[in-house]
Formats: sequence, C-alpha cells, structure tokens
Amino acid sequence: MSDVAVVGSINVDRSVDVPVALERGATLLGGSVLRGPGGKGANQAVALARLGRGVAMIGAVGADADGDWMLDTLDAEGVDTRGVAKLDDTATGQAFVFVEPDGESTIVVAAGANGALTPALIDAARDTIAGARCVLAQQEVPANVVEHAAELCTGIFVLNPAPARPLSEALLARVDVLVPNRHELAGIAGQPGTTDLHALAEMARSVCGPRVVVVTLGEQGALVVEGDEMTHVAAFPVEAVDATAAGDTFCAALVDGMLEGKSTVAAVEWAVRAAALATERPGAMASIPTRAEVAAR
Repeated sequence: MSDVAVVGSINVDRSVDVPVALERGATLLGGSVLRGPGGKGANQAVALARLGRGVAMIGAVGADADGDWMLDTLDAEGVDTRGVAKLDDTATGQAFVFVEPDGESTIVVAAGANGALTPALIDAARDTIAGARCVLAQQEVPANVVEHAAELCTGIFVLNPAPARPLSEALLARVDVLVPNRHELAGIAGQPGTTDLHALAEMARSVCGPRVVVVTLGEQGALVVEGDEMTHVAAFPVEAVDATAAGDTFCAALVDGMLEGKSTVAAVEWAVRAAALATERPGAMASIPTRAEVAAR
C-alpha cells in the first residue's frame, strides 16, 4: 500500500506572465503561454513522490490527449495512477494561471473531469484510500467526493480547503489536520479576514473538528495552532519567481514530515522550506523540488 493517497484534481495548466495584478475589465499584454501539468491533487502527489513517498492518485481525467498526457506524466514521476478514472463524456480539467512580477498568481480553473468525479468512482480505490497512512485532499473536486474520502480514510486525514467553499460539520469532524490560508480560514470561521497572528489563532481554535490547524501565510511563513499552543514559523528566504505550486508543495512536505515522525512544528518548518524552493522556478509541477534539493538548503 502507498504511504499517501491523494484525492483531488488533475489539470493541464496554461500560465502567462502579466505586468500587474488583474483588474476587472482590464486588458493586459502578457508574456508567452507556458503549458504544463498541474491541478492541486496532481501537484501534491508529485511533490510527495519527489520527496520519496509512495503515493497513489485518486481522481479523474477525460478520455482525451490531455488526459493521456497527464497520466503519462504522473506515471513517470512514480505516482500510482490506478485510481484515476478516465471519463468519456468530459474533457480533462484546465487551469489558467496569471503570474505577476513578484511571483504571486491568480488562477482560474475549468473543472472538466474533476467536477464529474463522484463517490461511486472513488469507491473503486477504497482499499487504496483505507490502506494509506495518510489521505490528502483539496477542494477542486466535488464536496461529496472529499467527504466520502474522509469516511474511507483510516489513517491521518489532511484537508487543504482550497479553493474556499463551505465545509460541513461532518467533514470537519473527520479532519485531523486542516491547512488553509488566512483567507480560507476566515471563510470557514465566518469571520472577517485579518493579518494578526493571535486573531488567526483564535479563529483556528473556533473551527470544531481538526486537532491541528496550519495556516499558510505566503511570504510570512505559516502559523501552527495545536490546542492552546500557537507557533509562528517564519518564511524561508528566497527570490520568488512563481508561487503557483508553493501551497501544494507545502501540503505535501507537511504530510511527509508528519509521516517521518516529526513534531507538527518541525514538519511545518520542513514544509515552509520546500514551499519556498518551489517559488524559485516558473511553472507549477515543474517547480516542485526533490527531497535532495530541500535537504541541501
């Protein structure tokens, strides 16, 4: 059995550099279009594989050239793709990524096959999900799929609640580790957004269910909230080029650290370092570092 089962999205990314942040109604002249493999689920699976973890991908692609390419890409990275459904009546998911000069990005996702994933489809991989030491999920697939994966999980269930949407009480009750950014946390808690770390910690404690909440803070690092304890882990210094896959790399490295037996804070320190290195190169999956690269820094 794999160490980790990743339940989530598989996309083809098309990214373009833009000179400024997008504004409503504006037309911008961008750079060249870069086509690459992506999707939050696929990125996290590849990041885990590059960190040396045995990982199975559970998701869906279309019966098209993009789907074949994504399956070949995941196979080449050593990801077990037997849990990926190939659907005849829909296209493989697409993501359109607009990268600003400081590396921050705006992403628009056309769900395609990801949106057609159902609990019945992932039932074909129920043994893989139940046998994994950890299940890692995100929200680019339907809510009932994430909830069913949580029900099947017998190990650690880690949820990256991105993109933001309401979470059911039943799902939160099954989450061991919740990994939102500050905006997603505010939405889950039903409170105004804030940059104050103590306010974020109180917000995290108000979310019933998860035993640990790890709030990603971008260039400020991450905040660990575990019971009454809160710990700020500072960002690892790098010259950022493209932050597209940084969050996915963070989630994967956090899981890797936990499975290695690190404390939550030590696992977050490892994850912050890995995520920072992912910002140094353009693209999504192409930017994800290997274990050797992270250890060397």
